[in-house]
Amino acid sequence: MDLRELDCATVSIPNDERDQLLQKRFGLNAFRPWQREAIDALLDGSGRALVIAPTGGGKSLCYQFPAAALEGTTIVISPLIALMEDQVHGLTARGISATYLASNLDAAEKRTRENGLKEGRYRLVYVAPERLAMPGMIEQLAKLSPPLVAIDEAHCISQWGHDFRPDYLRLGEALKKMAPPRILACTATATPTVRDEILEKLGLPDTTKLVLRGFARPNLHLAAEEVDTAKDRARVTIATIREALGSPTKPQGGAIVYAATRKNTEALAGLIAKEGWKTAMYHAGLPAEQRANVSHDFAAGSLTVVVATNAFGMGIDRPDIRVVVHANAPGSIEAYYQEVGRAGRDGKEAHGLLLSASSDLGLRRRLLEHGSSGSDAAGGAARVQQQWKLFLDLMRYVDAGSCRHDFILRYFGDEQETLGGCGHCDVCERLGETDADGKETAVTEADATLVRKALAGVARMKGRAGLHAVADMLCGVDSEKSRKLGLLELSTFGVMKELPRVWVMALLKRMIVAGLVDITATEYPVPLLTKVGGETMMGTRAVRMLLPDPDAGVKKKRKREPRGSSSTASSVVANPPGFDASLFDRLREVRLQIAKDLGMPAYVVAHDRTLREIAAQKPTSKTALAQVYGMGPARIDSYGDQLIRAVQDR
Repeated sequence: MDLRELDCATVSIPNDERDQLLQKRFGLNAFRPWQREAIDALLDGSGRALVIAPTGGGKSLCYQFPAAALEGTTIVISPLIALMEDQVHGLTARGISATYLASNLDAAEKRTRENGLKEGRYRLVYVAPERLAMPGMIEQLAKLSPPLVAIDEAHCISQWGHDFRPDYLRLGEALKKMAPPRILACTATATPTVRDEILEKLGLPDTTKLVLRGFARPNLHLAAEEVDTAKDRARVTIATIREALGSPTKPQGGAIVYAATRKNTEALAGLIAKEGWKTAMYHAGLPAEQRANVSHDFAAGSLTVVVATNAFGMGIDRPDIRVVVHANAPGSIEAYYQEVGRAGRDGKEAHGLLLSASSDLGLRRRLLEHGSSGSDAAGGAARVQQQWKLFLDLMRYVDAGSCRHDFILRYFGDEQETLGGCGHCDVCERLGETDADGKETAVTEADATLVRKALAGVARMKGRAGLHAVADMLCGVDSEKSRKLGLLELSTFGVMKELPRVWVMALLKRMIVAGLVDITATEYPVPLLTKVGGETMMGTRAVRMLLPDPDAGVKKKRKREPRGSSSTASSVVANPPGFDASLFDRLREVRLQIAKDLGMPAYVVAHDRTLREIAAQKPTSKTALAQVYGMGPARIDSYGDQLIRAVQDR
């Protein structure tokens, strides 16, 4: 087929000619496998698909390509005017006619575009969901007989998701009236529960093709750190930006800093700007024109850092964002992963740091119940409780003792992409720390034995009772319930009796988070070993999780140490005596320069824990440097002189 003669009007295009069309119209050499899977489902299969793929992963091609290959006008429902404008501009530049209808159009322009739709001038029309409430709008769209309707940000239809929007509730009725032969729903974040609700609310059958791909982001270094004061929050944020971007005068990419409130946004933006960074703030209280300018300047690269509430980021197509810092914990794992996923879209090393404090619990609760404006929360008490549960799920992520990437993949039900430990999030770094002899230090043999004992306890229970009964059995609790269940006869009864029961419960919960134990979806959930849990219990797989803090559950949560510190059931490492925060920041700068010179990630040069100990011990010779945790002979020979000079020049 001659592409010059292709009118994009037929569905029955062989795969090789689809590839040609892809290159001709979109400038791409090949589909990603999951993109082809979704497109094939729409063009050749049932015509129903739900695509879950990360921000910046290429979801829009899943509806843009079919729209270019189908006769008629495809309708795309999208809540983001900026994204509509950007996509319409891009499609028009490729020779694919497109337009959008939204509230920013004046009456004359709106009429012109609607007349163009009636005359069949467009392959795609983007429509904001709130326009569906306007009299006659759904009927007007139905007259187009659209070959495909695509719903972007489909998670917004879920009343129990993290970003519910009432306007989306009209979509089910709209789809019934338009009766398109093909429907695509797509979003960056949706748990299994939210996915089920999307299908239900849109009236899609259980046979709808589910395409779940691309959540794994191995180039993204994830870390979480607890901070106590606004001063510490600002200090850590600025140091992280400096480490990721280098000099303010010659930054190596961009950064986004998210804060929970407008007040925090304004304060942080001012402090970061004082350090010399080209910085702007962004929140819903600013004029629309100012917000648009910030988005444009950041996307164009003339702004280096944007400090924003969660109102910022959707539709921003900047591939060289090197770091995303959450100065306050966001509302959910879905929100967090969508926002942190804006870093490193070019595939190069990028960083995501989540800062949290005990005060975030109260702040989040206030925001849920009263919003940023102080009014009562929409949706009532039930929705507040659901959103609070989502926030507590995020707190589980903060406290995770296993790979952060695998935690997120399991949360979204993407078991196919679990990494078995990414090797470079802050938890994996701690699990990989070794002493001068190369022996791992984060999980001692005694710690591993505790994990295997707990796993054996779960196995011996054989699903007969819940977590609390397992903890009672492991701790040797002789009670009427234990006797009734026959727990006293088990070989694992009392094998952890020397440990507090609350700590054993914390260990069991952490094993669930780590994927070693699963919970049944029954009315009374019971724990069972997973395949990985069984292998770990038998010793054929290493223990790859950090144990809970020694005081977990015993008293009010203690202050956790920053990234790079180590904490297990047998030891807690605090900031060493004599720790010099300014020297630590200087050492991080030196480490960054060494890493850039050698073309390797900064954490390969030295972990933060090592730099903290140098900042405390202040060694001025290689002999003294050898006494620092993590500084073996190879590192001393390679980088020792530079680290010592940083100490001497303090």
